[in-house]
Order: sequence, then C-alpha cells, then structure tokens
Amino acid sequence: MTGLWFIYAAAAIAGILIAEAAYMLHAGSSDRRKAINRRIKLQDGKVSQEQVLIQLRKERGLEGRSRLSLDGLKELRAQSGLVMPLPRFLTFTTAASLAAGVLLAWKGVPLVWAMLAVPPVAIILPVMVLRSLRKRRHKRFGLQLPEALELITRSLKAGHPVPVAISMVAREMADPIGSEFGMVADEVTFGSDLVSALNAMFQRVGHEDLPLFITAVSIQSTTGGNLREILDGLAQVIRERGKLRRKVRAISAEGRISAYILTAVPALLAAAITVMAPDLYADVMDKPLTWYLIGATLFWLVIGNFAMFKMSNFRF
Repeated sequence: MTGLWFIYAAAAIAGILIAEAAYMLHAGSSDRRKAINRRIKLQDGKVSQEQVLIQLRKERGLEGRSRLSLDGLKELRAQSGLVMPLPRFLTFTTAASLAAGVLLAWKGVPLVWAMLAVPPVAIILPVMVLRSLRKRRHKRFGLQLPEALELITRSLKAGHPVPVAISMVAREMADPIGSEFGMVADEVTFGSDLVSALNAMFQRVGHEDLPLFITAVSIQSTTGGNLREILDGLAQVIRERGKLRRKVRAISAEGRISAYILTAVPALLAAAITVMAPDLYADVMDKPLTWYLIGATLFWLVIGNFAMFKMSNFRF
C-alpha cells in the first residue's frame, strides 16, 4: 500500500508539473502587454502607425461623413466609445423599436397606439444607449486618469519630454485611456501640436477632469513652469474629487433605491395580475379610456422618477 500511495503521489505531482509547464509555454509565447488596449492590438496586425490612427478615428466617427451623423449624436457616439458605425447602430435601434411595437400589438394594444409608440422609442432609445455607454466609459476613464498623470509625472522625473511621457501611458495602460493617449501621441508624431491634440482628445472623451490636465500642459508650454509638481497636485485633486463623488453617491443611495422600488412595484403588480388572473381586466382592455389612463400613469411615473433622481443627483 505504501508503494501504491507513492505512485499516486508521483502521478499527481507529474500532472501538476505538466500543467504548469503548459501554462508557462503559453504565457511565454504571448506577450500580454501587446493586447493591453485597442491601439496596440491594431499595431500587432503589422499596420503602419498612420493607418492605426486612421482606423481609430474611423471607429470613433471622426473620419468621413454620413448623412445620418447629426452633430450632437455624432459627438455622443464618439464619447461613448462605440465602434459600430452610426448608421448601422441606428438601424438596429430602429428595428428594436419596431419589434417592441409589434410585441405591443400582439399583446392586445391597439395597432394605432402601438405604431404611434414606435417613433418616440426610435428617437429616445439610441440616445439612452449612447448616454449609458458614455457614462460607463467616463467612469473607467476617471478611475484611470490619476494613474495616467502619475505615470506621466514619473516619466518627467526621469527626464523624458511630455510627448514621450504621453506615449508611455499609451503603451502601459488599458482602454479607454490607453488608446486615447495613443491617438494624442500619434497626432503629435504626424505634425499636430500637443495642446491641439489634447483638445481633440477632450472632444472625443468629454470627461470633466480633462480640461484641468489640458490647461496645465497649455500653461507650461506657453509660459513655462514645473509641470511635474502641477501634475502631482492635479492627480491628488482628481482622486479627492472621485472620493467625494462616491461619498455623495453613497449618501444619496436611499433616494435612488426608492425610485427603483416605486418604479418596479407597478410593473411587478401588472405582471402578477397578467399571470395569475389574465381575465381580470379583459372587459376593459379594448376601451380607449383604459389606454389613456395607462398612458397617464406611465407619464406621471416618469415625472416622479425624474424628480427623485434630480433630488438625489449632485454635480460639483
């Protein structure tokens, strides 16, 4: 038995060593830093730096013209980080709106009301989706920005110029900030001045903390000064603002939760009645007054939610 257990132990150790060897071979053959952001992934395709910049600008809606690219929606799409072309995105959202109208008609809503609901949904839905994507992207960008400023500061301490420090951020940090700073570095490489490239990045991103960084670089490039100390203080200020913002959000969580509950209760109650007693309102569902009342209820529900979120949302 002792020899048998020894064979089992040796087989287990051999299996662990084989698995570790396979992992080390895989990890050694693929450099993780190459896939740290979108810009470096494109560079892995043996494409020139100019073509990488053009591709990134196309994906952000900054190259070419489209009849569907309205100025406000185009800017919102660029700041959301959406890679899908805007006409295709609008096609998908319009198709989703039509599907929602067909579903309402299939559920018993009068066809006229179902079709009248399609145009407002087709207009509101893409804006809501893009605003949600932009909010999520801004959150990630805001968390990365202090780290990027500290990386620039360390590079400046090592004696590198500002464009080289910015290119280090592009190589070392993940998206969204890695590709954005990489586009700045590429634009400077192809002849743009640093301040103009940073202003273009602000137009692409739209984050509220970026003007502080751009102003610091602009003042340093025109009048001089110790940019390293300025960026050190700026990184600390941005971190403290983030802490204060998260603290305010935690304090105001009660109002948001109340809005969620008050919104969910009518929907859950309607779903429960539909499942448990589908014939309860069968006699009045085909009456126009019923849909007027449902529409008024939804309208006041939206107004109440807007008021509650407005009271619990603080901007500073």
